[in-house]
Amino acid sequence: MSLPPDVVTAGGEARLTTIPRDKTGLSFTVNVSLRPEGDEVPRFMDFHDDLKLPQEAVEQIAQGARDGATDEFGVRQVELYHNADGKVYCLLDGPDEESIRRHHAALNVPCGEVHRVDSLL
Repeated sequence: MSLPPDVVTAGGEARLTTIPRDKTGLSFTVNVSLRPEGDEVPRFMDFHDDLKLPQEAVEQIAQGARDGATDEFGVRQVELYHNADGKVYCLLDGPDEESIRRHHAALNVPCGEVHRVDSLL
């Protein structure tokens, strides 16, 4: 499949950001799956100790998860678990462990162990 030059691909996803030429200032992003039907994205969980996130960061991550946003590494935040002690667990979809590590590095968040996980349900 041939994609236009303004399409960014990562982890089997294509992202096309269009900025209209009128004065509205509106833009939108279209995510299109390039994966064959039934081709599941691997899921990972990682742990961060003593990572105290400001409330606005938690809200931004939560909104990204609700929107199904995928970053330039093909990583999508599925869920974020945290407590007042600063312990944070991230549940993420992504192509591989290295992509998960790059996702965290881009956010300047230290990333320890990363585990591939599968649902039991």
